[in-house]
Amino acid sequence: MNRLFRFALAALLLAAPACFAVSAQAQNTIIIGFTVSQTGAMQVDSAAQVGGFELWRDDVNAAGGIKIGGKSYMVKFVTYDDQSQGARVQQLYTRLIVEDKADFLFSPYSSGLVATAAVISEQNGKVMITTGAAEGKTYTLGNKYLFQIYSPADLYLTGALDALKSKKADATIALVYSDDPFSKAAAAAARDQAGQRNLKIVLDESYPPDQTDFSAIINKIVSAKPDGLLGGGHYPDGATLARQLHDQKAGVKWVTLFVAPDSPQFSQLGDAALGVTVPSQWAPQVTYKPDFGPTPADFAKRFQAKYNIAPAYFAAGGYAGGLVLQHAIEQAGSLDPEKVTAALNKIDVTTMFGRTKFSTDPASHGLQVAHSVILSQWQKKDGDLAKQVIWPLSAATSPILYPLP
Repeated sequence: MNRLFRFALAALLLAAPACFAVSAQAQNTIIIGFTVSQTGAMQVDSAAQVGGFELWRDDVNAAGGIKIGGKSYMVKFVTYDDQSQGARVQQLYTRLIVEDKADFLFSPYSSGLVATAAVISEQNGKVMITTGAAEGKTYTLGNKYLFQIYSPADLYLTGALDALKSKKADATIALVYSDDPFSKAAAAAARDQAGQRNLKIVLDESYPPDQTDFSAIINKIVSAKPDGLLGGGHYPDGATLARQLHDQKAGVKWVTLFVAPDSPQFSQLGDAALGVTVPSQWAPQVTYKPDFGPTPADFAKRFQAKYNIAPAYFAAGGYAGGLVLQHAIEQAGSLDPEKVTAALNKIDVTTMFGRTKFSTDPASHGLQVAHSVILSQWQKKDGDLAKQVIWPLSAATSPILYPLP
């Protein structure tokens, strides 16, 4: 992880939570609580998400705070390290609510950890904005205070399937994915969507989230001879899979992996990164015209200046989560969770992250219904690796590279 980014995250986490627990609202302060994966499988993506949260907080406070009823409230964070572990998430979100008196909550990173945190936030009637969580099952359990920023997992591979079909109408596919809630949900949807597009799945294989040696799976891929491979999981396994596919000359013409290729450090794989595609919630090149907040280009420029690293969609989602919560609080004119929930139910806005609107159907309350997934690909530009948007074609910044070099 970039040294400056790691330093900024460490500084954020060292803030003493206890000092915020005493009558924060009387001091015109809004406390937002959340956990961070300082260690474990979610570390890289969680740190990027926190960078987005932190930049939003700094922007809000620099502008005088969140405006409510003629008063301005400054934003303060209370955070703890969840170590990428569900058991700690449950304990720590209880602490954030009961001991630290958080007014609102941001989610941890990953669908699995969010599902655990949601049990606690719902029991306590606390609004939680979920970023870094695309799996949709959590929104079918009757939750009332949970609101999803990301597009649901069942849309993640739709663009990849369409882009691959546009290059080879009868393409065959290997589904190789991590055995975690998000990846399994996305793969399940891809099975149905592949069938609808007359694309044949010739290999369907899951692997443990902590997998480090893909040799056996790659041998199966070589035997199945698919045109494309779709799947992955999170950063550690995705980057390892990409590198080993290249080193072992698997021969696939198309690779789409979740999460990992969206991180700037994926380019450190060199030729193993070239041509790899990633379903992405956001990219710096998008041209959304926001109803409020910075433009995508301005956000990307200031994030780069603050952390000395380009923002991936995890960071943009974190910032957008803050913007949406801020808008709902100001529209509600109150910190009352019921009034803020009502405002969130009515939201249909565009930020630098794209359009945001939540389902109000009790069967899927809080599910994101308006945001779109794009597909980016690592290509060479002036001799250097750079991500380009390739799908949908209306948003493309470069033609599709197919087959892989």
